[in-house]
Amino acid sequence: MSTVKNFQILILLPFLLLTSVLANAQADKKQAELKKLETSLATAKAKVALNEQQLSKSDSLITLGTQMTAEAKTENKAIEADRKKLDKEYATNQKSLSKLSTSKDKDESSKARADLKALSLQYNSDSKALGARLKDATKKMSTGNANLTRGKAGKKSAQDALKISRKSLDIAQEKYDSANDSVTTTTSKDKKKK
Repeated sequence: MSTVKNFQILILLPFLLLTSVLANAQADKKQAELKKLETSLATAKAKVALNEQQLSKSDSLITLGTQMTAEAKTENKAIEADRKKLDKEYATNQKSLSKLSTSKDKDESSKARADLKALSLQYNSDSKALGARLKDATKKMSTGNANLTRGKAGKKSAQDALKISRKSLDIAQEKYDSANDSVTTTTSKDKKKK
């Protein structure tokens, strides 16, 4: 009889050992799956952060473009006012010098023509300077408009990508939470059995 009991114990012993090994393997499998879900959650969080950064960059481009455009408009108005003032002064001075250049007094006439020539050179020089300022303002305006366009396009795509990445983050978080809850529940049941 003792041999039969020993034989039964020997037969049951591998089954008992096999059960504990299978339970440990299943727990390891759940831990590995939990680690995989943790990685996907971290990836989703990184994707959201990247999309938020792109959205912020697009917003700053829009702000910069708006500012540059406003500055260029202000500069254009100032240039236009300076141009009108320059033209008016030139016309006034030219008119008086032209009258003096037709004078019968030769000294006065030659001096007026020299002054008229100097006035024309000064007008051309000032006019060129205003043209350069206008060119810079136009360049600033076009750069501002380009920044606005790029910013708006980038903002649209960043918002779309952010919406998608936030949904995937929510899904990854739900999967992780449910897997973590099941591992915690299984672990606590195992502890109660021991």
